[in-house]
Amino acid sequence: MAAKDELGRHGEQVAVDYLLAHGMQILDRNWRCPDGEIDVVAREGRALVVVEVKTRSGRSHGTAFEAVTEAKLSRLRRLAVRWLATRPERYGSIRVDVIALERFAGDLVLRHERGVC
Repeated sequence: MAAKDELGRHGEQVAVDYLLAHGMQILDRNWRCPDGEIDVVAREGRALVVVEVKTRSGRSHGTAFEAVTEAKLSRLRRLAVRWLATRPERYGSIRVDVIALERFAGDLVLRHERGVC
């Protein structure tokens, strides 16, 4: 496995562990359809939370959070609707969160932004 892929998988697991520790229920991981992929689908209370996880080993190409573009956020909202269409459950609200992880001196620093769109 390429180092970039390994870092991404590790970052995603760190994000899932963080979400669980903060009381969220993980409903799905790496859900795919022809239009794209959702990294993590979670539930917080009555809210459906679609989580984009970005992990970076440095800032040479900008921060991990900056890597989540408006186009990506728009795609995630469309994917959330597609995900919901495959499930019988209903939710009070839907939101998109971003978890950005950056490696500094060997440690991953996590930033969780709720409701980015």
